[in-house]
Formats: sequence, structure tokens, C-alpha cells
Amino acid sequence: MKWAMDDAPMLLTDKGKPDTTARGVLQALAEHAHKNGTGAYPSVLRLQYRTGYDRRTVQRALRRLEDGNLIEADGMVNGCTRWKLNLKVVRPASDWADLEAEEESFRSAAAERKRRSRSKAVTHADSVTVTHSNDVTDGDVTHSPSGRHALEQRDVTHSASGRHARNAALTIKEPSVQPPGTSGGEVGSYSRPPSHTGFNTPIDDAGFTLTDPMRRWALDTFGPTLDVDYETAQFVDHHRAEGRHRSNWPTEWQKWIRRSAKWASERAQRPTSGSVVSFRDRQQQATDDMFDRAMTRARTRMQQESS
Repeated sequence: MKWAMDDAPMLLTDKGKPDTTARGVLQALAEHAHKNGTGAYPSVLRLQYRTGYDRRTVQRALRRLEDGNLIEADGMVNGCTRWKLNLKVVRPASDWADLEAEEESFRSAAAERKRRSRSKAVTHADSVTVTHSNDVTDGDVTHSPSGRHALEQRDVTHSASGRHARNAALTIKEPSVQPPGTSGGEVGSYSRPPSHTGFNTPIDDAGFTLTDPMRRWALDTFGPTLDVDYETAQFVDHHRAEGRHRSNWPTEWQKWIRRSAKWASERAQRPTSGSVVSFRDRQQQATDDMFDRAMTRARTRMQQESS
């Protein structure tokens, strides 16, 4: 019945909250009433089944509905109280307006919290430190007239001092040709390259090439048995196929060369098939010798027992 769903006044609990328990019992009663609100006499057990409340909860809800003048007892039928719904009592129109105002207040508060959260994540201009290009220009560095290049070249390493000039619109005259370094900082007479050369880029975009100093480093470190050109081609093909991004491709190449040399050394130290067969033969021979000794001891014991 629409009256029990929408038009009946909403009872409140002692804490001022909507009495949803009494509302559920009222709606269950309305399902058994006539259109004029009379003739509702479901048992307490039926109301329990409809609402899911226990017996005492249903009885207390009926009492609150009766006290609120929403229902009134109208006799007994088969041992059950017959209830009459007071359809003339309706909820004030202000209930809907109050709900709308509460919803608007909630949305405004949520928008304000979102605005404050965004403002905390924004860095104000007063706290930003700007580094002018005049403070970071050396003899081997020139200014770039392109603003786009300034965004791409955010971390520039000077080949002479190894210092970084961040967020500067700079262009290196020519790429560094220093060979890759090692964890110790030196490989023979070659210096260690900078640990960071810019943003992570694919190997093709970085323009990686095998330079003479890199080739000399590999030959001086691992000898002529290492095929530097073959390993370099494998290195480029692997990272191109995987789509890897690195900030320092010469250092990544150096790691590849080290691993390849290590694996080649391990393969050279593995036993050949002939040596494996010889080892197995030795194992079998040792087993046969042990068996022969055991049989000899057994025959000796048997001879001693028979004598």
C-alpha cells in the first residue's frame, strides 16, 4: 500500500533517527489490509516471517506504531489482533525538502573536500626554484632556441666535470665517446661514464653505437675469444624486440658483455661427454669392487662355520 510506503509519517527513535523497524512492520501490516486500511490481522509469526525480526522486536514495533497513532486495534480474529491503519495521518511535505537540503549539503561538503585535496597536491609558484641557463652554461654547452628541446634535455651531464645541470635548455655539441665504466670506477686506462644520460629511451632512439673505446675495453678485459660484434648485434636485437627503455645504453651493453663472457667461461669448464662416461665407469668399478669384497667376506664366514 502506497500510504505505508510514502505517505505515513516516519516515526523517530529516541536518538532522533528514522525508526526503520516500525516502518517495516507497518508495511507488512498494510499488505494484509483492505484499501480503506481496515481488516489487517496477520499473526505475529507472519509478521516475523515477512520482516525477519524476532517476536519481541515485532511486538515492540506494533506498540510504537500504536502510540504514534498510525494504527489502532479493532478487535480480534482467530486469536490475532485486528488492526486498522489510520490513513488520514500523513507525513508533512517538509520531510522531502529536508532530505533534499541534506543531500545538497552532503554534495557541497564532498566537493569542498575534493577541492582541498587538490590544492594540497599543487605546488605554488612561490615554492618553485628556477635555474637560469646562464648559471649552468660552460664552454662546451650552447643554448637551444627550441623550448621543446628544453623539455627533452632536462638532465645534462658535462663531460669535463661530471656535474648535472637540471632543467636547463642546453644542447651538447657532440656525444660523449668515453667507454663504459665498471663498479670500481676504472677499466684499465678508461674512465667511468656518467651514471645517468637522460630519460629512459629505446635503444634506437638513443642512437646507440659500438665505439672504438668500447671495443678496446671489451678486448682488453676479456681477450680476443669474445666476439664483440656478434654480442653487440645480439644485444641490440634483444632490447629492440623487447622494447626496453634505458637511461644509459653503454652501461647496459657493458653488463651484457660481462654476462656473455661469464657464460662462455662456464661453458668451457663443463665436462665433455667422454669425461662423463669415464666418471660413470669409475663409479661402476667402485661398486663392483665393493660387491666382490662383500662376497669374499661371506665365503670366508661360511667356510669358518662349516669347519
